[in-house]
Amino acid sequence: MAMLKIENGVKIFNLSGHQDDARIAMNHMNLEINEGDWVTIIGGNGSGKSTLMNVISGVHMLDQGNVYIDGENVTKLSEHKRAKYLGRVFQDPNMGTAGMISIEENMSLANRRMKKKTLKWGFKKEDREWYRELIASLNLGLEDRLLQKVGLLSGGQRQAITLLMATLETPKILLLDEHTAALDPKTAKIVLDITE
Repeated sequence: MAMLKIENGVKIFNLSGHQDDARIAMNHMNLEINEGDWVTIIGGNGSGKSTLMNVISGVHMLDQGNVYIDGENVTKLSEHKRAKYLGRVFQDPNMGTAGMISIEENMSLANRRMKKKTLKWGFKKEDREWYRELIASLNLGLEDRLLQKVGLLSGGQRQAITLLMATLETPKILLLDEHTAALDPKTAKIVLDITE
């Protein structure tokens, strides 16, 4: 069974409503990716790479067709409901984290992403130690800065935290949308090593 399957996917963008302005981003696309596969999507600007990621993650709903993750039809599920299946790291280091809250709070939000929502307090002492260990494994010197706001980190540090957050609970699918493109070569290598 495919881990990700897109069946007859059609996505059309038309902001004006005029037929002449319609832009077909996906034209009856079929895609099947099995568990454990590592797939790279290559194409020029405007070719639909980010649209594909957004369709998979639920940012954009298909106009026609279906999306399946691990055999479950998620076509009608919203982005936040699909989050339990997916980890995602964006090209822009600012996109995957909340800059106005601390590293610890960002980690806590990511940790709760796949769990049942309750009214219980979100922070636990044992979680703080776990976050410290995970962040120490990045070798970026952030383990003693858990209370620092993420917005004060460098782009590479922020991207490494985002990658860690996206994989706290092993997602069924990890979407990496040019996640090193905005980083300098040295930092990009660190993030690629962490990705591997």
